[in-house]
Amino acid sequence: MRVAIVTESFPPDVNGVAHCALRTVEHLVRTGHEPLVIAPAGPHDQLADDPCPVVRVPSLPLPGYPQVRVALPGRRTAAAIAAHHADIVHLASPFVLGVRGQAAATRLRIPAVAVYQTDLAGYAKTYLNAGEAAAWRRIRAVHTAAARTLAPSSASVTALTDQGVPRVHLWPRGVDSVRFHPGRRDEALRRELAPRGELIVGYVGRLAAEKHVELLAGTCELPGVRVVVVGDGPSEPGLRQAMPRAVFLGRRTGDDLARIFASLDVFCHTGPFETFCQTVQEAMASGVPVVAPAAGGPLDLVDHGRTGLLVPPGDDLSVRTAVQLLHADPRLRVRYGAAARATVAQRSWEAVGDQLLSHYDQVLYERAAAVA
Repeated sequence: MRVAIVTESFPPDVNGVAHCALRTVEHLVRTGHEPLVIAPAGPHDQLADDPCPVVRVPSLPLPGYPQVRVALPGRRTAAAIAAHHADIVHLASPFVLGVRGQAAATRLRIPAVAVYQTDLAGYAKTYLNAGEAAAWRRIRAVHTAAARTLAPSSASVTALTDQGVPRVHLWPRGVDSVRFHPGRRDEALRRELAPRGELIVGYVGRLAAEKHVELLAGTCELPGVRVVVVGDGPSEPGLRQAMPRAVFLGRRTGDDLARIFASLDVFCHTGPFETFCQTVQEAMASGVPVVAPAAGGPLDLVDHGRTGLLVPPGDDLSVRTAVQLLHADPRLRVRYGAAARATVAQRSWEAVGDQLLSHYDQVLYERAAAVA
């Protein structure tokens, strides 16, 4: 099968869309298919170890948020899809480049599968305090034009369906449970981060307004607690001011990131707009109990009172109280962490990739039946 993956982000970018697109490509190559990636060009050259051909479309950094690239208009996307002789087009979090990919697929009469990954309506509310309706109109248009929409969580399926998007199916995310493993816990790193033996509470992700990392400010002031922040983004300067006692480690990836995850005592996610929340799943695979908002993707991932604690979104006091509860009860942390690991250990990217291939096959079958 020849698959054209049109994605709003791809490595070396570090975010959920880029990571999922890369894992999808790896699975397609591993199972004998022929993927092509079309993605915005970044400030760095194409990686020498890209697992498949990658067409980079000229782009500009988003003002105030240079880590996000916006593809410029042009014919390169349609030309690349046509030249690849794609059987199916995979749209990863379509909003700008993905909209052009959908339009090209329609013109070329190639079925498209649209993967919903970003709560753009929530982002519009965060950054503009307006524009939610406009964001949903654009999301609804591109996903309605696709042959099938894949959503990563039950909350996302519900949101899309409520907004009138048809043909929505659940497609969750995998986790590398070999890389993210409790055995990577590093006592030397723990001593470096918490020299007085403090409880290590970690956040991993972008440092941006929609993530609401500032909700950890109160937790930073708890006695015997050390907050560790991993990631970068436009909110970093303000967060460093708001949380002077926190340790900021910057962006980390690969085995280095896995070592940090496994060395935490508690993982806290604070953003309420997650369609899935891969970092929660990676923390769980690392055997770390999770505190997360009772909204979006974490509702599927965190079993409240068994693998972690769900708290009201945007409630810093509830985050702080949950951390205090886990700080006071080491046995509870161990129990939650073990249950978390057991819950996600079998959610491999291989299994998730096979589910995606099944969706592709169903879409192609439906297209063939419709034209027969």
